[in-house]
Amino acid sequence: MTAPHPRHLSIQDFTYPLPPERIAPEPLPDRAASKLLVCRNGEITDKSFRELPQELPAGALLIFNDTRVVRARLLARRPTGGQVELFCLEPVAPHRSLELALQQTGHCTWRCLVGNGRRWKDGPVTLEFTTAEGESATLWAERRVQEAGTALVDFHWLPAELPFAEVLRAGGHLPLPPYLGRTDTPADAVRYQTVYAATEGAVAAPTAGLHFTPEILAELAQEGFSTGHVTLHVGAGTFQPVKADQMADHPMHTEPILVSAALLRQLLGHRPRPVLAVGTTSLRTLETLYWLGVGLLQLPPPVLAATETAALNVTQWQPYEMAEAAASISPEAALTALLDYLAAAGTDTLQASTRLLIAPGYHFRLVDGLITNFHQPESTLLLLVAALLGPQWRAVYDHALAHDYRFLSYGDSSLLLPEEKK
Repeated sequence: MTAPHPRHLSIQDFTYPLPPERIAPEPLPDRAASKLLVCRNGEITDKSFRELPQELPAGALLIFNDTRVVRARLLARRPTGGQVELFCLEPVAPHRSLELALQQTGHCTWRCLVGNGRRWKDGPVTLEFTTAEGESATLWAERRVQEAGTALVDFHWLPAELPFAEVLRAGGHLPLPPYLGRTDTPADAVRYQTVYAATEGAVAAPTAGLHFTPEILAELAQEGFSTGHVTLHVGAGTFQPVKADQMADHPMHTEPILVSAALLRQLLGHRPRPVLAVGTTSLRTLETLYWLGVGLLQLPPPVLAATETAALNVTQWQPYEMAEAAASISPEAALTALLDYLAAAGTDTLQASTRLLIAPGYHFRLVDGLITNFHQPESTLLLLVAALLGPQWRAVYDHALAHDYRFLSYGDSSLLLPEEKK
């Protein structure tokens, strides 16, 4: 029997009662002190996160998202003294590349969410801050175009030689999830980053990784588990509620990914042993890799030769529209296609983007299990969990609610190992 297309799913079928008091407002003092719900082949047990190495499948490869959250929330002042909040979402000019945009000096344009902007008329708002070297600095922001709930904002700053990354580091705030209902604190500057965060660009943390400590990572290595890193810069769209009744009417947000050729070779050499994603963003990146490879294999050679890595992308419905064509393409073939492509392009880094929506009906190609927190009702992240576990997702969330698990970004963790399909 053919599974229904995810376009026709109703988000109202993926909800559960989440009392506000079950949302963790602060991190625990010890990252590894959280609970760990283990769902293995349909059986649920309660553990501590410190026991994770003992619960993993033998020979597993764990893939982490090493993105680093930027201080993308700027609190500027109108000439009359009122505050305007600017949440930097994505660069527009002079660079759309996130890496280049963060290196830009003197001026730039970003798409932003604007808070308390009703009284912001013509003219700039300003932000005074102090650089890491103790210099006084000033940022001016001017709204240029308003569209689709966001605005294009022109930024200028002095000293002009500062890169925009330093402007954000010195003058910005961490963009905590809106459901926490509080501003960031000095503790969040440490705890809302993973201990392995490396590449700046996210506006939300890959929260499954917040539980890992250097000690647990060392224990994983001692126990013989392999690890690898990908980069997906988590966008504000991760908090975007699904407002449409049917998923066909919900547009998935685009997020950039970077993956090294070394990681692709590691995945290829590890098969068929299990691959576990640490977090939904790592999972989406891994599954995106398969579909990028399929896309390359579907292109005729002249088109393939002319394609640039930065242009590679996976669309929201691509896996469901290409399922028949991909039936004969193995994960090994897809990964090899990506490696061949990088070699032809003379680069060791795959740059691409993804809008992949993983929902019930999706067939997983590279991922065998997931380490993740507990997600909001009626969210695309919950759809992903339901795609992995099937109807068992309800039992997992019912169990977590009944056994005092803490929910959402600063909440507890789970290890989800679905039943092997015969």
